[in-house]
Amino acid sequence: MRSAIILVGGEARRVNGQEKYFFQYEGKTFLDRILSSLRQVVDECVLVARDEEQCARFRTVDRVQCIPDIRAGIGPIGGLHAGSLAAHGELVFVSACDMPCVDPAVVTHLFDAIGDFDAAIPLWNPDMLEPLHAVYRRTALLSYLESHDSLSLRTMVHTLNSRFIPVDELRPYDRDLKTFTNINKIEELGRINTPSHEI
Repeated sequence: MRSAIILVGGEARRVNGQEKYFFQYEGKTFLDRILSSLRQVVDECVLVARDEEQCARFRTVDRVQCIPDIRAGIGPIGGLHAGSLAAHGELVFVSACDMPCVDPAVVTHLFDAIGDFDAAIPLWNPDMLEPLHAVYRRTALLSYLESHDSLSLRTMVHTLNSRFIPVDELRPYDRDLKTFTNINKIEELGRINTPSHEI
């Protein structure tokens, strides 16, 4: 069984606190686009929100489980912990909620590439990784997250037995690597939604 964990609980300070998962691209919300892509390649999708109040915003979304952070206020590490506890698959794809172009073929390749490793992490260069567009072994994540000192995703992926996948290895599936597009600012949202723009 393969699972997906989508982190929706960020505070979105760079977009004035607005909820990025409800932003729209090509007529669909970011969340709808992510779920549509991931449902092609995983058996379940788990949303991790800040709290029960935020979870309530997803009650109308079909075929997803939404859970709140267990350890609140510690960023993505907290979301990964809660999501890993809730997921049923031994392999989990983790995504941020501000990535409207996640490519199912890329995700499948990451699942296939993990082999006996704890994680398959896309890598642009040694200083630029994609830990929130990656596949993890759930038991390895839980083992790390139950006892750790750092809240850094970089520290986590370097502590795990990770396989780093050069992004060029993913171009046969997504030539322009649109899958990694993430929207952090209001201006970026406006730019991708202009008719002449291609991500």
